[in-house]
Amino acid sequence: MAEDAESLTATRRLLRRLRDIMAGSGSAQERLDRIVKIIAAEMVAEVCSAYVMRAGEVLELFATEGLRREAVHRTRLRVGEGLVGVIAATARPLALYEAQLHPDFAYRPETGEEIYHSLMGAPLLRGGRVLGVLVVQNKTPRHYSDDEIDVLETVAMVVAELVASGELVNPFEIAQARTGVTPSLRLDGIRLNPGLAIGPAVLHESRLVIRQIVAEDAAAELARLKGAVAAMRVAIDELVAASEPLGKGEHRDIIETYRMFAADRGWVGRIAEAIKSGLTAEAAAQKVREETRTRMLQVGDPYLRERLIDLEDLANRLQQHLSGSDPSAALPELPPEFVLVARTLGPAELLDYARRRVQGLVLEEGSPTAHVAIVARALGIPVVGRVEEATRQIEPGDIVVVDGDRGQILLRPGEDVYQSVAAAVEARLGQRVYYESLARAPAITRDGVAITLLINAGLPIDLEQLEATGAEGVGLFRTELSFMVRNAFPDVDAQTAFYRGIFEQAGGKPIIFRTLDIGGDKALPYLDHLEEDNPAMGWRAIRVGLDRPALLRQQLRALIRAAAGRTLSVSFPMIAELSELEAARALLDMERERAGSEGRNPPQSVEIGVVLEVPSLLFQLEALFARIDFLSLGTNDLAQFLYAWDRGNPRLADRYDLLSAPMLALLREVLGRARDADVPVSVCGEMAGNPLESMALVALGYRTLSMVPSAIGPVKAMIRSIDVGSLERYLDEIRGRPDHTLRTRLEAYARDHDVTLPE
Repeated sequence: MAEDAESLTATRRLLRRLRDIMAGSGSAQERLDRIVKIIAAEMVAEVCSAYVMRAGEVLELFATEGLRREAVHRTRLRVGEGLVGVIAATARPLALYEAQLHPDFAYRPETGEEIYHSLMGAPLLRGGRVLGVLVVQNKTPRHYSDDEIDVLETVAMVVAELVASGELVNPFEIAQARTGVTPSLRLDGIRLNPGLAIGPAVLHESRLVIRQIVAEDAAAELARLKGAVAAMRVAIDELVAASEPLGKGEHRDIIETYRMFAADRGWVGRIAEAIKSGLTAEAAAQKVREETRTRMLQVGDPYLRERLIDLEDLANRLQQHLSGSDPSAALPELPPEFVLVARTLGPAELLDYARRRVQGLVLEEGSPTAHVAIVARALGIPVVGRVEEATRQIEPGDIVVVDGDRGQILLRPGEDVYQSVAAAVEARLGQRVYYESLARAPAITRDGVAITLLINAGLPIDLEQLEATGAEGVGLFRTELSFMVRNAFPDVDAQTAFYRGIFEQAGGKPIIFRTLDIGGDKALPYLDHLEEDNPAMGWRAIRVGLDRPALLRQQLRALIRAAAGRTLSVSFPMIAELSELEAARALLDMERERAGSEGRNPPQSVEIGVVLEVPSLLFQLEALFARIDFLSLGTNDLAQFLYAWDRGNPRLADRYDLLSAPMLALLREVLGRARDADVPVSVCGEMAGNPLESMALVALGYRTLSMVPSAIGPVKAMIRSIDVGSLERYLDEIRGRPDHTLRTRLEAYARDHDVTLPE
């Protein structure tokens, strides 16, 4: 305890000395020179050096105590080059007993550092970006302790403020070197929410400038922290209330999870410990925030990364409350309509902006299950995520086109392109009105063929689209999504309440519940999983359920309880052989017997189906149809496995087509065999929601299609404009052609026969 107290006292003394230098006289260069001398002395090191990031991602030696003076402003390292470059590239500290033995060690003769053995370095971080690197070195080999690393990281925060001030390097230097001329540019990402938007860019940067880093009174700062956390919780309650116009749904549940995060003892405790080391409450929150950000960059699990983004959002809100300002009032002066650009964004922050007519959202990170994407879906905002360096390449005021359908960004379009996109946005608004007018119209072709249109869902908010779109039910309910937005595995009671709510929201319309399709790229943070070379073909879906039967049985138990007196339709995903279906059916039968022995009200009936995704099942269709009540085709995975095609590989993204002859032949064969066995069949993959591809499905004979709610209108408009008999004859004529794809021929048919397709 005495050693800990002594260490804290030394850290506070060092921070106060640095604060005095920061507030003192002299140029920024002179202050930095004094800072490295003090750090070297206080940390008992022969060398302390500060490297600053310059244009072109080059780290320049700006100040040193111990290395040769002539190396200052002469020694430069690229990001990733040498140990300093590694620290900058990883944004993580590094401590080495024998630095010159490290494979990334890069020798610069002008520095004279060959006599130094040990090295410890920390990145200069501000706003999640690396501004430079702070390094200490020792002649005698030395094992740096965790406490020493923590002290260097804390000190690096102070140095980062000096670098960020713009006094050492002109803040416009990197921007000017990067932009130069500003031509039109296309940036690729992934679709998080479909739609098209255009407007001037507003860059999200809500972090406060921390005016004071070193605390005068730790007890007073701890009291401020306690008060700010309490105030933040009250504000979150108000935010939940403000989101009521959006209706009930998962977006409200997401906002409410902030209460749990805000009260998390571990998070608040780390901030308190940083305060005790000598930092102000704002600086302590920033330190924990940067540490969290660094950890997030190392996490491979996409769900966990998204939850850490939420924690960053909370840290920002906490800093706002510590400063005494309203987070929503801290937003910049905004144009009437705009495109928001951010590295990451919390759902609560989006709600703040949404009051100001945000038209589209561009994120450097993000995933379809990100909380901000779910809230954006509720607001109808197009979102493109994983746009590399979006905040570096897009300047405030730049005109940005957000193409959520294709997952692309068009930056600074020319006048002709701007006019074209603006017209398309206007046309889409008109189309949207038309699609909405079709909600009560039947999905019947011109020659009288009725098509059943269902929605794919996964969250309560999706069920609201049943009424809005006129869909006849839910053809695929992805049960895993409700697990992925939780921080712990829900027990049977929680699952039962959730599924009962889904039944009630559906209002008697049919629902097919797909059992958990977790694993692969949909890992649960609270369930152990291993990295896999081929996650799409790895330990996922029914394979997880059968290997962890308790998990699957609990879900089936909850579904049976929730379906009391109703029809329960359960579909098992990723079935590759009949034995897997038999094993899953046995677990379902056990739970039905259990419900009976407990005297519970049973479902009115239970229907069993599978999602056809694995081609091996094609060779067992006759036996399969004898064991199931319905079949769903998951065209996404089915096509991927059929072609041995990694759809996530950019080199292969457009190589194969769902409208190729082999895929259409497979779909025709499955449908024919299902009809012979009198087993209802539907398509629930993305193919069903694309109007041109669903046109081909109808021509093949499919009469039940399930899709994302936003696709119902466009697909219904297509259906009402076609003559199935004519289309069937045309497809029969062209199906034997050796073309790579039949897409262009089907598009030509649509044009020649006035088929209604989206612009």
